[in-house]
Amino acid sequence: MQHKFRSLCPIASTLDLLGDKWSLVIVRDMLIREKKTFKDFSSSDEKIATGILASRLKLLESFGLITKRKLPTNKKENIYLLTEKGIDLAPIIMEITLWGDKHMRAYNPKLISHKEVKADKLGAINFVQKSYRQFVAQIVD
Repeated sequence: MQHKFRSLCPIASTLDLLGDKWSLVIVRDMLIREKKTFKDFSSSDEKIATGILASRLKLLESFGLITKRKLPTNKKENIYLLTEKGIDLAPIIMEITLWGDKHMRAYNPKLISHKEVKADKLGAINFVQKSYRQFVAQIVD
C-alpha cells in the first residue's frame, strides 16, 4: 500500500495515520479492552460503521501497527493484534485520556474517570503494555 503524507512534519505525518476519529479508538479497544475480532470492534460503544472499520484496520495493518491472523481455535475467523509499534501508542492513549478527563468533562460530564492514570501515569502505561503482551501471548502460544 502506497502511503501519502501532507508534509515532512512528524506531527502531520503521524496525524495522517492516527488523526481520524477512529484509528486511536481501535487501538484503545485493542490495548485496553483486549478486543481482537471485527465483531468485537463493531460492537464498541462508538458504533463504527463496518466499511470504515475495515478501512481503518487495513490502514493500521499497512503501517505495521497491527497484524491480522487466524484465530488458533477457529481458522475461519481473523483476529487483529497490536504489534510492538502499536503497543508503543500506550503513552499517547494515556495522555489523551488525561487531557480529555481534565478538559472535556465540562462538555461531557458523564465521562469515565481515570484516577489510577492520574495517580501514576507511567505505572498505568507499563501495566497496560504488560497486560496486553500477556493477552497476546495467551492467544498465540
